[in-house]
Amino acid sequence: MLRLGPDHGPTILALPALFEEANRTRTLLVAVLRRLADHGIAGALPDLPGQGDSPLPTAAARLSTWREAAAAAAATLPGPIHLVALRGGAMAAATIAAASGWHLSPLTGAEQARELRRLRAAGGSQDYAGNTIADAMIDDLAHAPLPDGARTRVVRLAGDPRPADRHLAGAPPWRAAEAVADPALADALAQDIAAWIAG
Repeated sequence: MLRLGPDHGPTILALPALFEEANRTRTLLVAVLRRLADHGIAGALPDLPGQGDSPLPTAAARLSTWREAAAAAAATLPGPIHLVALRGGAMAAATIAAASGWHLSPLTGAEQARELRRLRAAGGSQDYAGNTIADAMIDDLAHAPLPDGARTRVVRLAGDPRPADRHLAGAPPWRAAEAVADPALADALAQDIAAWIAG
């Protein structure tokens, strides 16, 4: 688990986007956490089982193990805990009692499952953009609601017509061919998160 900033709270537990989107958005997410650390806000970025540097094969990942891992990571951090989740990563947060949640372009489970199936069909293979994902995981995601916290802020990027508390300028990094740095977007996201936590 990547840790940044002070060793006392408040602490952001950052939950990355899922599967291939995690690779494309990690650079942005780390840049946001570094900016927040510079302002005295601690951050932690775990690798969910089957993603990143986790030794678990992606095919063995399940939503229940993600939720257990996210809750275990949260239990090691100084509170209060604030969740920051990108895209489908918010679905891993269902068992965490957090002071607040902040979601960037969140997907419901049904939307995530549709996106994965679209990738599989477009690739003309049995995998999902290079990931082997069990049918049971797709079913888990298809029926997973987003966390319904009392203090949850939704931010989307310009061009996304879905409802949000705020829309920010920037190209969606999860659509890029590879991870790209976007300092202006990282600045805007970090400022919004910091203001949300302070408020």
